[in-house]
Amino acid sequence: MVKSLLIRWVVLAIAVGITTWLLPGLNFSGDLLTLFLMSAVLGFLMAVLKPILMLLTCPLVVLTLGLFTLVINTFILYVTSWIFPNSFHIDTFWWALLASIIISAIAMLLNSLLGEE
Repeated sequence: MVKSLLIRWVVLAIAVGITTWLLPGLNFSGDLLTLFLMSAVLGFLMAVLKPILMLLTCPLVVLTLGLFTLVINTFILYVTSWIFPNSFHIDTFWWALLASIIISAIAMLLNSLLGEE
């Protein structure tokens, strides 16, 4: 259980690091420790806040056939940037939306390569 949690944490940190390196609309100006701390907060928010938001916006999620989940992920990414204002900045909503898609894709790819669910 702890091993799986640590693997997911490292995978999320790698995904966030690659995404901030790829997209010019995301600015990360911290060190490796800040990246891991930010990834821990992002993972925590995804685990706690996302189910609550999915429940509250269930009609929108169903109506859009699940695409509203991307908006929820984008919102959680904005909350993370609000928690880390000195080291993580998102320029516009569209950069955050693209970043949430890329972070999800990279994390899914790395988790499948590592044999995680």
